[in-house]
Amino acid sequence: MPSMTSAELLAYLGRLGLETETVEHPPLHTVEESQALRGEIPGAHTKNLFLKDKKGALFLVVAAEDAVVELKQLHNRIGASGRLSFGKPELLREVLGVEPGSVTPFGLVNDDPPRVGVVLDAGLMASETINCHPLVNTATTTIASPDLLAFIRATGHEPQILALDARGTPRQL
Repeated sequence: MPSMTSAELLAYLGRLGLETETVEHPPLHTVEESQALRGEIPGAHTKNLFLKDKKGALFLVVAAEDAVVELKQLHNRIGASGRLSFGKPELLREVLGVEPGSVTPFGLVNDDPPRVGVVLDAGLMASETINCHPLVNTATTTIASPDLLAFIRATGHEPQILALDARGTPRQL
């Protein structure tokens, strides 16, 4: 099945009764570019990590953009088999239907049947609103935190919500 387009995603969110607001902007590939170019979009902004463990299990880790995520220890916290590595771009396209630089929890709409374990940062989820790419990095969609959870569950995923920010650890991501 072909991946949803950004317009199809926004229509799907509307059918779920979830309110969103989307702002278009130049392509943003990194958190640093996002901070420089996004303007004043209120709410928390995300850092999204598409990861794979040594047995091939897939994970999408969604944290606040400024969170320090300790990859060397993360596998123990999320129930992965061994150390985590970044999923290859081909796998990202196949499973979440997005390109590198556009990783987003909204990509879970394309993970059918669900193959990806979802991990949400508790600090991020404490924010009233969360900003994510709507499957492309040329726009940012703002959604209420409870509505993001409702969306994720509507896609057949049950997220783990964990405190992921490891500030003060020697290695930062």
